[in-house]
Parts: sequence; structure tokens; C-alpha cells
Amino acid sequence: MQRGTFQLMKSVNKSIVLNTIRIKEQISRAQIAKDTSLTPPTVSSIVRELMEEGLVVESILGNSSGGRKPTLLHINRELYVIGVDAGPETIDCAVTDVTGKIITRISNVLSENISKEDFLALLVSSIQSVVNDKYINTSKIIGIGVAMHGVVDVDTGTSLIAPNLHLHDIPIKSRLEEVFPYMVKVENDARAMALGEAWFGEHSDTDSMLAINFGNGVGAGIVIKGELLHGAQDIAGEVGHMTIDLKGDICSCGNRGCFQSYASGPAIASRFSNKFHTKEALTAADIYEQAIDGEKQAMEHLENTGEIMGIAIVNVIHTLNPERIVLGGGVMKSKQFILPSLIQTVEKRVLTERAKNTQIVVSELGDDATMYGAASLVLVELFDQQA
Repeated sequence: MQRGTFQLMKSVNKSIVLNTIRIKEQISRAQIAKDTSLTPPTVSSIVRELMEEGLVVESILGNSSGGRKPTLLHINRELYVIGVDAGPETIDCAVTDVTGKIITRISNVLSENISKEDFLALLVSSIQSVVNDKYINTSKIIGIGVAMHGVVDVDTGTSLIAPNLHLHDIPIKSRLEEVFPYMVKVENDARAMALGEAWFGEHSDTDSMLAINFGNGVGAGIVIKGELLHGAQDIAGEVGHMTIDLKGDICSCGNRGCFQSYASGPAIASRFSNKFHTKEALTAADIYEQAIDGEKQAMEHLENTGEIMGIAIVNVIHTLNPERIVLGGGVMKSKQFILPSLIQTVEKRVLTERAKNTQIVVSELGDDATMYGAASLVLVELFDQQA
């Protein structure tokens, strides 16, 4: 599906019908008219256009209370999206259908001190590998979504700063559009993850959601009524650099006491080693394994980390007041030790009784959350009701 296809999606009513079919999964024309308050002739006309464009197909006959059984409609699952989780350690690339089912995938390790050109070359070759998969009909590919760590200029699709790779001004969108005949969307990885949670993480019932990723760093994305919030200077969601201790350790950003310098994987390991003077180099995963084995120091350290996270999340609740907060990333594999103290801290410190009801859940998308987020960058263009 070549660039420019989305120009066909100009009708708001058309997008409303398409979204209704997506959300309901299988639905009749009559039910669409009832749910959307559009007239049956309008629905029939729009459905006919969507079927001609290959976006919607008819399925098996539905149940009938009398008379002819209605045909049911659903989104064409033979449309594909390429999602890329780019950096900082690997480039993970997958082709999914519009429901999020992964058809094929590949992962390539990023070498240390990689150059900008080598990074772009590996990105292109990774995408080319999944595009060439024998099970993929390239004419059915909608577009490419790239979730990139660091600071991203969303409008130009440029990675302005990729701190862990020590790279600047990587023209991701322009390079990919030179090579591939598809639309390309590029976004910060944490924000992409948040959008992926909204699309594939069973959170479509939520009007306001914050998703926080705890990995090598701490980043977040804010989704309001299905749309990402970027902020005036494009740094909305940088909760990892919220100061929680004026005299704390120096963060990678140069400031002291950032949330990231307490709750990222490396920070959790560093605080443990400094506190207990361990001789061997440990990771957050090692500490989790010790906690699983019943090591008291490891268990208490993770519980304390949960308390620190809770304090930061209270600040977020008081600032944004989201309906739901989703916690993801490798650190949350220790959720059995972290989550109870986190929630207890939130309930103890929030201002009102109603704020205690803020839903705090752990992502069920696991390690693929960011890749799903990358895919959703393209899907939101297809299903956007403002198209």
C-alpha cells in the first residue's frame, strides 16, 4: 500500500465506521448504524468504500432473531504493519497484522561505537529482512513505525539525540522513505510504548493513561483519548528526569536526584552494590533472582525501590491525574516485590480518597511492548477519526 493511500481517509464518518468495526471485531451494518447514529444508507455506502479499498471484509453469517441472517464485518487481517524497536542495544523488527499478531520478526545487535551510517544501514537491512519474508505480501504493507530511544523530532522523523548510542541527528524517516515505498512514522520509544498499550494492551476503555517504562532508563508516554501528548517543547512524559532528591546522585542528564537515577535497572543495581558493598558486578535481574531465592537484602531493596517509585507516581497523579497508570519494562519483572510497596505508598500519600482509586497495573505486553507501540504509530494514522 503506497504512500498517499491515507488521503482516501478524509471522511470523519468513514473513520468512525472503520473504528467501530475495529473495536467490535465483528459487527453487522445494522449494528454499526445503531452504535454510531449514522443512517443505514450512509453506513452501507461507507462500508462499500472500505471493502473496495481492502480495509474491511465480510465474515461468516451472524445470528438472526428472524429473517435473513446479517453478514458480519471485520478489519482485513491481511493488512500488515512493520514495527521497529530501535536501540539502544538491539534493533528488533517485526511484521504484524492490524490486530497485533506478529507474522515474522528479526533482532540484530547494535555494536558499541556504531556510526550514524552503520546504524541506518542496519535499520534498513533489518526491515528488508522481514519485508522479504515469504509469508508477507508486500502490497498489503501499510507503513513502518519506528520507536527510537532518546529525543525525537516527530515532524521530521529525526532522532535528535540517541544518548546511549552517542549519536545525533539521525534522519530515520527520510532514509527509510528513500528505500521503502511506505509511510514512515518515528517516535520516542517510551511514548510509542504508551500508544501500543492503548491499542494492544486492553486499555481502549480508558480516556487518560500514563505508561511508564522502567528499563535502562525511565521514560513515559501520556495518551489522552487515544492520542499521544507531546507538550509544547516535545518533552511531555519525561518523568525519568523529575527530581525526587535535591541532593541525590548525578543523573546521566547532568542533574541531581532524577527519578531515573533511582528506578532504572542500572540504578537499582548500583544502589544495591553501594549499600551492601558487593564485590561482584550485579544487575537488577541478579537482584531479582536473589529475592526469588529468599535473600532478605534483595527483597528489602526491591521493596524500597517500590516505595521510591510510589513517591514519583504520586507526583504524577497530582500533576496529570490519569485514570490509569501502566508500568512496563524489564524492571517490572520484579513486580511481586516492587508493586505492593508502590501501591501502598501511593495510597498513603495521594491527596484525596478518590485519587487512591487510580488504576495502577503492570503491562501484559512484556518485552514486545515497544515494538507493538511502533506498529501502533502507523495504525493510528489509518484509524484516526480526524482523518
